Amino acid sequence: MKDLLKDPAAYQALVNDKKPKPRLAKNLSLAFLVGGGICTLGQLIQNIYINYFGFAPERAGDPTVATVIFISGLLTAMGVYDKIARHAGAGTAVPVTGFANSVVSAALEFKREGFVLGVGSKMFILAGSVIVFGVVTAFIVGLISALI
Repeated sequence: MKDLLKDPAAYQALVNDKKPKPRLAKNLSLAFLVGGGICTLGQLIQNIYINYFGFAPERAGDPTVATVIFISGLLTAMGVYDKIARHAGAGTAVPVTGFANSVVSAALEFKREGFVLGVGSKMFILAGSVIVFGVVTAFIVGLISALI
């Protein structure tokens, strides 16, 4: 063991030998199926808004996104989303659901610190950078389109 501490290359070789090998085909398949399932669910919800609630196809996206965000937040609060993510991996990182999961997870993690200093200030730790990037990008694109 002392030799391993003196020789970083030998230690790294031991670590690489003991590290579990990723099941790449299984992980890719699950991510594809779960991500596709989430997108299919979103399309199903959008079709319901169009066919049963009379939304125009160009307007049905707004309530669809809100519904998918609500479902994702609810599943996160119930602890179900994390169990799905444990098996599906990157498939649950579909942008809208992954964003909602990150916001709700942070809010739940810091709720003991109170609503203002805990939930209010910590819920956008991860999501805040995404929001800032989106706002800045929208501003720059707006400026460019106004100048052209």
